[in-house]
Amino acid sequence: MTLVHKILIVLASAIAMEFVAWFAHRYIMHGFGWGWHRDHHRKHDGFFEKNDLYALFGAALSLGLFIIGDRAMAGPFYWEAGTYMGMGVLLYGIVYTLIHDGLVHQRWFRYVPRRGYMKRLVQAHHLHHATHSREGGVSFGFVFARDPNRLKQDLMRQKRDSEVKLRRAQGAQSASESGAFVTSPPPTRERRSRRRRRSAR
Repeated sequence: MTLVHKILIVLASAIAMEFVAWFAHRYIMHGFGWGWHRDHHRKHDGFFEKNDLYALFGAALSLGLFIIGDRAMAGPFYWEAGTYMGMGVLLYGIVYTLIHDGLVHQRWFRYVPRRGYMKRLVQAHHLHHATHSREGGVSFGFVFARDPNRLKQDLMRQKRDSEVKLRRAQGAQSASESGAFVTSPPPTRERRSRRRRRSAR
């Protein structure tokens, strides 16, 4: 296996993981696995979420592929490509953590993109959080984002068809009247502390 083949396997595996993640998010997390995913769509005071447990499945998949790619550990089940597929899954996990947990939900750092594809990614995932139930919704991927205007149209159609319940921004008109959606990330611990201090005055 040449270096080019190895790099292609890593990249192809990372790209394939976006489709795996989309399927898992749409049909597992918003399906029978909603019990773990629910707190990710609702306000809470803790830093960690049950939703974080899903990362263990990605880690297990990557580890399993690394084992298959190790001749000594896999024995008769050895497959050289497994190592590079495991690298691709690991690469996707790193990108996911930086984009979803870091850029979108600001768990690790504070940065708000003002333009370009990064802004599109943030808007698309915030529109996913415009719903607070497992039914309906848009933008189940994490790295490939559709046009936010198209996503808003899809949400409005779902609302008209009673397929989804949308959040309402505080002090704003309903989404059906203004076309506005809640597109800010769930409140951080710092924001919640400031709100509690203001309400106590």
